[in-house]
Amino acid sequence: MILETDSYGEIEYEEQDLIFFPDGVFGFPDLKHYLLLSLTEGDDSILLMLATDRPEIVFAIINPLVLYPNYSPSLTPAELSFFHVEDNADLSYYTICTIRDKDDYLQNTVNLKCPLVIDPITRKGMQVILSDPSYNYRHTFSSFQAVAEASNMQREERQDADTETQKE
Repeated sequence: MILETDSYGEIEYEEQDLIFFPDGVFGFPDLKHYLLLSLTEGDDSILLMLATDRPEIVFAIINPLVLYPNYSPSLTPAELSFFHVEDNADLSYYTICTIRDKDDYLQNTVNLKCPLVIDPITRKGMQVILSDPSYNYRHTFSSFQAVAEASNMQREERQDADTETQKE
């Protein structure tokens, strides 16, 4: 199959490449089929999710573990049943990025509260709303930078303490 796009030119794909969202995604309930495009070959941490019925609709999505390694969404039994799985680990999670500032990417946000959940085997997806209050609709990239810097500082302090202990 071939998809003509204004921004990405002609894209050739197979039907089995599509992700199917039976209920669409929030704000786009009528768009059910999406094609995932990798920005860097072999790297699925940041993708473009292109609606095949309206190729001008494109979402930038990111694997939340890239930004927040402790991200651990918990699905309800009904949501797990939708995918016919018993464990969250069988599913892939992506968060939608909102690009507000092209000059300062740290001010752009991701929505950890409403991830896209995809079964990598069946290619079926759903967007969910998590009940965990620590996940918000708008986490800036700069907030993850602060977490990473704090984590690095703690790691360095532990290494310094270990070095001091070894000297004694």
